Amino acid sequence: MATVELRFSALPEHVRTARLVAAAVARRAGVDEAVLDEVRLAVGEACSRAVGLHESHGLSAPVRVVLIEDEKKFSIEVGDEVTGSGAAAAAGGEESAGAGESDAEGEDEMGLAVISGLVDDVEVTSGEGGGRIRMSWPAHAAPILP
Repeated sequence: MATVELRFSALPEHVRTARLVAAAVARRAGVDEAVLDEVRLAVGEACSRAVGLHESHGLSAPVRVVLIEDEKKFSIEVGDEVTGSGAAAAAGGEESAGAGESDAEGEDEMGLAVISGLVDDVEVTSGEGGGRIRMSWPAHAAPILP
């Protein structure tokens, strides 16, 4: 199992770099070429969400992206440092139905909906250390070249 970890300042201009790195590692892990656009889009949404959460909460901590190659699957975990940032999503969105919902919360939910539409295997969690979005795609071993 190989792991690549990327940390970047919570700035929108770094999201593109995260997408490019994720696509390159996914390709190396054996993710089907037809799925690479979904990987790019999902990582872009997850990283944009984390950057937005950091900006809205005034955090200077970096966004963390972990790319994990396994024999049969490729996983990406995008983490933010905002405590409770995934609570509404982890609860199925039930907490977000209130009338006082802000524009930022609405954008957050939209980003999570896009990710859920792109990725079959997605898990959103939150805790004291912040929120995490874990996404996985099937992968096959890359052919060994002579």
